[in-house]
Amino acid sequence: MPKISEKGMAMPASPIRKLVPFAEEAKRKGRKVYHLNIGQPDIPTPEIAMKAIHNCDIKVVEYSHSAGIESYRKGLANYYKGIGIDITHNDIIITNGGSEAITIAFMTCLNPGDEVIIPEPFYANYNSFAMQAGVVVKPIVSSIKNDFALPAVSEFEKLITPKTKGIVICNPNNPTGYLYSKEELEQLASIVKKHDLYLFSDEVYREFCYDGNAHFSAMQLPGLENNVILLDSVSKRYSMCGVRIGAFITLNKEVYSTAMKFAQARLSPPSFGQIAAEAALNTPADYFKEVYDEYIKRRDFMVAALNRMEGVYCPKPKGAFYTVVKLPIDDSDKFAQWLLEDFEYNNQTVMVAPATGFYSTKGLGKNEVRIAYVLKIEDLKIAMECLEVALKQYPGRTL
Repeated sequence: MPKISEKGMAMPASPIRKLVPFAEEAKRKGRKVYHLNIGQPDIPTPEIAMKAIHNCDIKVVEYSHSAGIESYRKGLANYYKGIGIDITHNDIIITNGGSEAITIAFMTCLNPGDEVIIPEPFYANYNSFAMQAGVVVKPIVSSIKNDFALPAVSEFEKLITPKTKGIVICNPNNPTGYLYSKEELEQLASIVKKHDLYLFSDEVYREFCYDGNAHFSAMQLPGLENNVILLDSVSKRYSMCGVRIGAFITLNKEVYSTAMKFAQARLSPPSFGQIAAEAALNTPADYFKEVYDEYIKRRDFMVAALNRMEGVYCPKPKGAFYTVVKLPIDDSDKFAQWLLEDFEYNNQTVMVAPATGFYSTKGLGKNEVRIAYVLKIEDLKIAMECLEVALKQYPGRTL
C-alpha cells in the first residue's frame, strides 16, 4: 500500500472538528448538543446578499478575474476607505475565504524554514497554513492573567533570529476576544521596522469591537506600506461563512504581483460568493447595530454566568465573539470529550473547544477552553446551566 506523505502525516487535525464524531454520537443518543465550540453565528445573513443570489439571472457561470470581480474589488476598496484604509481595487485579491488569503500570504512572502512569531493562543489553522508552506511557527505566550494582552516588545526580541521573517496577529483575536489597541500595534510596528519583517494582520472580526473601543488596522501604521499584509473575510462580518470569500490586501506591489501568480494558479474565487459579498457591501447600518447589540447581550450574560461558577475565570472580551476560559479541570481535551460521551443534563450537553489546540507550546491550555457566544440568549442560558452542572460532576475536577 502506498505511503502517505510526511507533510500529510504531520498536518494537524482541527482541534474543533476532531470532536465532531462524539457530538454526532451524542445526537444519535437523542441528546441536545449546544455548540459553543465553533464560530458559526446564528445571525441571519443580510437579506440584500440573499436577494442578490436569488435574483441573479446570469446564463453562464464564468470564471471571474483571478483577482476577483472588478466591481466587487472597487466596492471593497470604498469600504476600506470609509474606515480609514486608503487602498484601491488594484491592491486587493479576492480569495477562497480568509484561509486562502493566509496561505497565499505565507507562500508569497516566506520560504520553507522561515519563522513567523504568533502570540498564542492563536487560531488553530495558522499551524495548518504554516505546515503547508513549510513555515515554522514560533509562539509567544500571552496570558489569561492579563486577559491575553500583547506580550512585551522585549519578549518578541528574544524570539528574533536570522530566520524570523514575519509576525502574525489576529485583531480582534480568535480565540481570546482580545482587541489590540493602537498603542500595542505601534509597539509591534517598532519591531517590524527594526527587523524589516512582514506583519500579517488577520482582521476578520473588525466589526465586532465593544465598549467604545475602536478598531485600529495594521494598514494604518505609518511607514509600513511594504510590510503589512491585510487578511480579511466576509464570513463573520455578514454571517455568511459558507460563501467562502476572503481578501488579500497589500500596498507592496512586488508582493501583490507575486501573490497574483498563486491566485492565477487556482483560476478564480467563487462567482456566487462574490455576487453575495458585493451586494452585502450595501447592508443597512441598522443590521450591524442589531448584531452589535445582540452580541453585547450574549457576551455580558455569558461572562457573568461563567464567573459565578466556582473555580472559573472568564476575561471580558473586547472584540470578536469568543473567549478563552480557565476551568477547574485536569485536561481540556478529556473534558470536552467527556461532555459529549458521558455527560448529560436533562438529556442535554455542551460542546466546547479545548484550548490546547490554540497553543503551539505543548502543555499549555490544559485547563482552558474556547467558548463562542454565537447562540441566542435562550440557548446560552441552558448551555451555561449544563456547563455548571458538568463541572461539578466531572471526574477530573481540580477543586
